[in-house]
Amino acid sequence: MQGKGLVKLFLVLIILVCLWNFSYFIPTNKVERQADEYAMKLTGKTAENSSSPDFKLARAKYLDSVSGIEIFNIPMVKSYTYSELKKDQLNLGLDLKGGMSTVLQVDLADFVKSLAGRNANNADFQKAIDNANASMKTSQSDFITLFAEEYRKIAGQDKLARLFSRSETLGELSPTTDDGAVTRLIRNKANETVQLTFERLKQRIDKLGVVQPNVSLDPNRDLILVEMPGVDNPQRARQFLQASAKLEFWDTYRFNDPGIQQALQAADLASGVTTVSNDSLGTKTTVMRDSIVFDALGNAIDTVQVATTSAAAGPESKGALSSALTFNSGTLSPSVMGIADRSKKSFISAILEREDIKALFPKNSKFMWSYKPTDDSDGKLSSNYELYLIKTQTGAEAAPLDGDVVTSAIQTLNPVNGQVEVNLRMNATGAKKWADMTTKAANDGNREIAIALDGEVVSAPRVNDPITQGSSSISGNFSVEEAVDFASILEVGKLPARTKIIQESNVGPSLGKENIKKSINSLLLGFFLVIVTMIAYYAGAGIISIISLLLNVFLIFGTLSSYGTVLTLSGIAGIVLTIGMAVDANVIIYERIKEELEAGKPLKVAISDGYYHSYSAIIDANVTTILTALILAFFGLGPVKGFAVVLIIGVISSLFTAIFVSRLLIDWWVGRGNDLNFWTGFSKGAFKHINIDWIKKRKIAYICSGTVILLGIISMFVRGFDLGVDYKGGYSYNIQFTDQDKVTADQLRAGLEKTFGGAPVVKQVDANNTFNVTTSYMISETGDDVPGKVMAKLYEGVSGMTGSKVSLEDFSNNESGDDKIHVVSSAQVGPTIADDLKRSSIYAGLFALLAIFLYILLRFNKWQYSAGGIIALAHDALVVLSVFSLGYSINDTVIVFDRIREYFGLHVEKTNNEIINDAINSTLSRTLMTSFTTVIVVLILFLFGGSSIKGFSFALLVGIILGTYSSIFIAAPILHDLARDLRITKRVRHAAASSAVKKESKSFARSSK
Repeated sequence: MQGKGLVKLFLVLIILVCLWNFSYFIPTNKVERQADEYAMKLTGKTAENSSSPDFKLARAKYLDSVSGIEIFNIPMVKSYTYSELKKDQLNLGLDLKGGMSTVLQVDLADFVKSLAGRNANNADFQKAIDNANASMKTSQSDFITLFAEEYRKIAGQDKLARLFSRSETLGELSPTTDDGAVTRLIRNKANETVQLTFERLKQRIDKLGVVQPNVSLDPNRDLILVEMPGVDNPQRARQFLQASAKLEFWDTYRFNDPGIQQALQAADLASGVTTVSNDSLGTKTTVMRDSIVFDALGNAIDTVQVATTSAAAGPESKGALSSALTFNSGTLSPSVMGIADRSKKSFISAILEREDIKALFPKNSKFMWSYKPTDDSDGKLSSNYELYLIKTQTGAEAAPLDGDVVTSAIQTLNPVNGQVEVNLRMNATGAKKWADMTTKAANDGNREIAIALDGEVVSAPRVNDPITQGSSSISGNFSVEEAVDFASILEVGKLPARTKIIQESNVGPSLGKENIKKSINSLLLGFFLVIVTMIAYYAGAGIISIISLLLNVFLIFGTLSSYGTVLTLSGIAGIVLTIGMAVDANVIIYERIKEELEAGKPLKVAISDGYYHSYSAIIDANVTTILTALILAFFGLGPVKGFAVVLIIGVISSLFTAIFVSRLLIDWWVGRGNDLNFWTGFSKGAFKHINIDWIKKRKIAYICSGTVILLGIISMFVRGFDLGVDYKGGYSYNIQFTDQDKVTADQLRAGLEKTFGGAPVVKQVDANNTFNVTTSYMISETGDDVPGKVMAKLYEGVSGMTGSKVSLEDFSNNESGDDKIHVVSSAQVGPTIADDLKRSSIYAGLFALLAIFLYILLRFNKWQYSAGGIIALAHDALVVLSVFSLGYSINDTVIVFDRIREYFGLHVEKTNNEIINDAINSTLSRTLMTSFTTVIVVLILFLFGGSSIKGFSFALLVGIILGTYSSIFIAAPILHDLARDLRITKRVRHAAASSAVKKESKSFARSSK
């Protein structure tokens, strides 16, 4: 082998780099042991209780306190802090450690409205915005492009420039500016907004205290992927991610201000009272008014006309508004109009938004709800929210003062009453404006100023004296954690655009630990079986392949660690496939060496020629896999992209170790005068002297495959697909039942059907009495409280069916013990991201087929080879319906095609039938062995790897088996049928044969030297 010195140098360097990256674990593990000791000392709990909230909080507090302290130092080079080292080492992902993953859509609708200014009230503009939002669910285009297209459809000749001509952000636009130019300007500004939103979200997450979060931006789709290992409070994380942190300071109206009470009473009458009638004696009063109908959760869903009769005569003045809103009778703060239950807020807001109702109140006013519910008589949070009437500025929508002036925010305790507060400091401009506002409020009867966050009043303190130093404090029934979060959000600053969660998954730490255990055990068992197989089949050469394989795994983990990669179950699946492909390369080489030895060549010559003639098949098989993985990485999100990235790294590492490292080891061993066996007693004659006429049997294979595909297509149209939550949208929960509350899938499905108003999909996912429930209930609804409502419905159905006394809090807590029914993991996929995933899967499959077709055409110079390979791949895809099988099933096809091409050059007198049959027969051993070694690992992963990865490993397993079948029975026969009239002439064959002989001679001479 030429260039041995260079290969050795590169190998030594890459091993040193990997060892260096692994060394980062030593100082970080030391710090984490200290954090465990600190948490145990502070909480009095042992490491076995490390999943308890107080233990985790204490541990996180310690790690946060040392995150910026130097813990590792290279003299005269660089020093590292704990947080820096954690970013540069391999960590466990959500499905292995537990945590929360979300996909956020940056909502650009409000951004476009802000650019349009007053023109945002234009009817055509509003309709275009609405249509663009609706199209986002089914289109691959971004919001700005969809908005521009919709406006052109609606407005006709009116140009976009007319809407945005006064936008200071876009600059001066002439009325004749082309729509395309305006769209590009908006898109560029939108890109800046999305990027800034992404940067500020990263800053927020850093303040949340998450260890090694993964935050990435997909700028083409305005999506932000956030993975936060170890997060055990999803609601807190959602607030952190979605709060735009728009802080505003508003003047307020009071309940007893002139005309306010009268306006509320008039609104009440207008909202519900319709007729009042007295009987002839004047002794009874019958009132027809709107009565509110609520659902089981207390949400207002309808109004009906109800007749009420009273004994005393007199007018009835109570309407629908006062039925839901309790007016301030003097017991509440003067700036509070009334209080209402959480479930009635949307109903009341709908009444107050009516134009006839709004006309009853001052023009410069608007209603706002409180940020949190009030305290009840026991000092605990109730479900009642306060309603405020805010005084707006005439001719302006913005608040008199906003959060842009805040320079710092910190959580403190009030020294007088002990309440948790957030102290703010303002810049000079803000301090002056704040002094003006507080002076005016103090002089106006010590009026309240409302401090609002994202359109909800957090606090409305009474101003006793002017505040002139640019400081303020916000109190709003905060817990310490909430105040810390609030301060962190305000200090980072408001998000330029709103974000909404369109996909979410939560994995409990117990499930993560179980996934780790099962994945490691299945990997070790599969690895052990591969070792046994390789040694049993290839003797001493098998030992060299195992050494190369171990080095390959070491290099993969070292490379992943150097990039600070987060290892997930999908990454482990990529490593599994990599192990199989690494062994494949050794099998291809060893089988060729065996053929050369059987041809009578000396050992060294056989080794040299075996490697030489194997390069093309190995490179072709791995390049097609890399092409597929690159396409998956481009179109995929989250786990799919993680699988693709690990696969790419693994394939490159496998090529290096299988081709170069194993050759170095073999040359070193043989060069010392040692013998090396490539077969054992039973494997020496295996698959030899096989002479099957595969081409003659091709029609049987065509009929079998055609029948299966036809039945499958009929089933697709008749039954459709049982799509997972990723592809159809909805909520998915894994619920673990106790031994006392065992149920069947049918019982659980029937019990939840009435609760959800339709039968959910229920499947048992493992033997531990754990079931997966998938429902589309409320999936099209928006709002922060929707996931909680769906969880409450699930709890209602499960507890009603089993009679369990577990609380909703324990049921939804993925850290609850095995003695309680509880949700161990959950996922939410909105319809937008579900449609996007379906389209991306289709595009990935089509582009993978195209890329492989072009590559095979380039390598084999005949379109018939490409057609045969692609038809075989399409055959596999139709049966497996999984893009993951595409990258692997081509490998065996390439091996067969490579031998067919070689035989066309060597066997000049044979027919196409004979050449193709001989090629299949001669490569049968390597075709079956390459598949068998991968099947071993994937089968073990399927059987013992746990429910989280079972679906993927099953698709991969079927794909490998079908790939082997199609390489023999589909790809080669298709090539034969397409090339029947394109036989190579004898003269061309003789020329090819002469060329092959020359190559053999050069190879022998090179090996002899």
